[in-house]
Amino acid sequence: MPQLSVIISTYNQPKWLEKVLIGYQQQSFKDFEIIIADDGSSKETEKVVTDFVSRSDLKITHCWQADHGFQKTKILNKAIVASASDYLLFTDGDCIPRNDFVEKHFKLRQPKSFLSGGYFKLPKTISESIAEDNIISQDCFKSDWLLSHGLKKTFKLNKLTSKGFKEKFLNNVTPTKATWDGMNASGWKTDIVAVNGFDERMEYGGEDRELGERLMNSGIKPIQIRYSAICLHLFHERSYKNEPTIAKNKAIRKETKTQKRKWTDLGIKKS
Repeated sequence: MPQLSVIISTYNQPKWLEKVLIGYQQQSFKDFEIIIADDGSSKETEKVVTDFVSRSDLKITHCWQADHGFQKTKILNKAIVASASDYLLFTDGDCIPRNDFVEKHFKLRQPKSFLSGGYFKLPKTISESIAEDNIISQDCFKSDWLLSHGLKKTFKLNKLTSKGFKEKFLNNVTPTKATWDGMNASGWKTDIVAVNGFDERMEYGGEDRELGERLMNSGIKPIQIRYSAICLHLFHERSYKNEPTIAKNKAIRKETKTQKRKWTDLGIKKS
C-alpha cells in the first residue's frame, strides 16, 4: 500500500496534464500513487495517460466517467473510493508540482488536521513556454526563469523562493485563512470518508471549500502551508463559470456553515 495517494482532477486539458505528470515523476518522495479523476475527457486525455504510463515508473490509475456536464464532485468521490492509501492529496490537472510537493504534504501531515497548500498562477504565454526539460531541471519554479519569460515581479514570488525560517514565518503570518482548496490540499482518508466526501449537488464554485467546512465542523483543524507545498497553476479559461451555479453553491455552503453540518446525504454514500 502506498503511503500517500495523489488525486488529480482533470477535464480535457491533455497538454497541461502531461506537464503535471512530468512534475510528479520528479518528486523527491516516491511512495505514492496517482488517481486521475477524469470528469469525462475525450480520448486525447486517455492517450496522454496511456503513453505516460508506458514510459514512467509511477503507479497511475485513470478513473473516468462519461461527460454529463460539470460533475467534478462525483468523480472525486469515485477517486477517493479507488485510492489505496490512508492519506490523500488533492490537486488539479493544470497544477505542476514542485519536486518537494508530495514530500511536504507527507512530512507536515498531522492527526485530526488537513493541510492547505499554495499555488502560483501563471499567464498563458508562460504556461505554454514550460517544456519538459524546464520541469525536470525545476527552472520553471525559479524566479529568474519566470522573470526572463515576462512575469512581473511581485511579493507572491516568495511562494517559490521561501525556505526554512522564512517559509515557516510566512505560513504563520499569511492573512489568508486556511481552507480546503482543491488545487492543493491534503487530509486523512478516514476524516474525509467520515463526512461522506464531496457533496455531489455542488457545481463549479466552492465545492472544495464546502468539504473543508464539514471537516472543520467535525473538529478537523486546517493548517496553512501555502509557502511550503507549492505548485504552478497553468492558465485556463473558466467558460463553465456562471452566476446561477455559484449562487447555488454559496447557499449550500451557508447552510453547512450555519447548521454546522458534518455530513452530506449526497456524497460517497447516498441516502
